[in-house]
Amino acid sequence: MTEHFTRVVKRSTMQESIYAQLRASLMQGRFEPGRQLTVATLAEAFGSSAMPVREALRQLVVENGLVALPNGTIQVPEISKKHLRDLCDARIALEGLATEMAAKHIDEPAVRRLRRLISEHELAIKHDGIHESLVKNQEFHFLIYRASGSTVLPPLIETVWLQCGPYMRVITEEVERDEKVPYNTAGTDLHHVVVDALEAHNASAARKAMEKDIRMSFDFLIKTIEKREVLAAG
Repeated sequence: MTEHFTRVVKRSTMQESIYAQLRASLMQGRFEPGRQLTVATLAEAFGSSAMPVREALRQLVVENGLVALPNGTIQVPEISKKHLRDLCDARIALEGLATEMAAKHIDEPAVRRLRRLISEHELAIKHDGIHESLVKNQEFHFLIYRASGSTVLPPLIETVWLQCGPYMRVITEEVERDEKVPYNTAGTDLHHVVVDALEAHNASAARKAMEKDIRMSFDFLIKTIEKREVLAAG
């Protein structure tokens, strides 16, 4: 899963670009849980030396997006239902607050952009596949969080989303396996509710709708993981 990377040319921005691309790929579920990432393979994909790749991986380990094993191997974290529930609680707390704050500050151009993103998300679901739909979903959420006016919340939320990466991979695999999975369409319905509340500057309603959206996603993940456990045991 390295074919989507862009080869980096400018040395001064090489490490930053490699880090940004790896981080985005993790957040979008492009790496399966437990996958080992080697410096050599990534350096070849980016067209770089080993040093900037090694530094980017080190940063992602510090941010808990990747795990460093005792033998020095770097890998994508394995999935865990306990960790998933912790992430759900963190996302509900942080993103609910950010959405509530956004309802007090958001302007009409931002609302229009959110509605366009919902349309783009719906089109991506129908025509572009799960990866592009996850990208649009992420753009939608973070436009809201930036509209909160907080300089603290969006970076914190990003670190939690980074840890959600392996679980996003579970979503992509499930949707690719069964196109009838209702995950995405249900999410866009709730996005309309969120934006309606934001446009009305109804902070309480916006927060409740966002919390419901997050909880629905995690309920889907828990059910999918439990289904896989049953199949593996059977």
